[in-house]
Amino acid sequence: MTAIFETGGKQYTAEVGTVLYVEKLNAEADSEVVFDKVLMANGVVGRPYVSGAQVKAKVLKNGKSKKIKIFKYNQKKNYHRTQGHRQPYTKIEITSIK
Repeated sequence: MTAIFETGGKQYTAEVGTVLYVEKLNAEADSEVVFDKVLMANGVVGRPYVSGAQVKAKVLKNGKSKKIKIFKYNQKKNYHRTQGHRQPYTKIEITSIK
């Protein structure tokens, strides 16, 4: 059984046992989260969401991704700035799809 659900402004394809990295959720490690914004479940497409469908997942950990460097530069103007960013994420494992 497969499902497509939405969280953090992005859409994810899920099957039972799939491990995903999603935008940071307010949930502790080893807790369970329920996603009810399911766009498609087992071939049934919702308008915009499938009513009564849920994707349950277990939170494995919260963390930050690798640092990316932002470098701004204007030639001949003696302007250069360096900035870094680490995007927070939540690692989840899909446990059930209803």
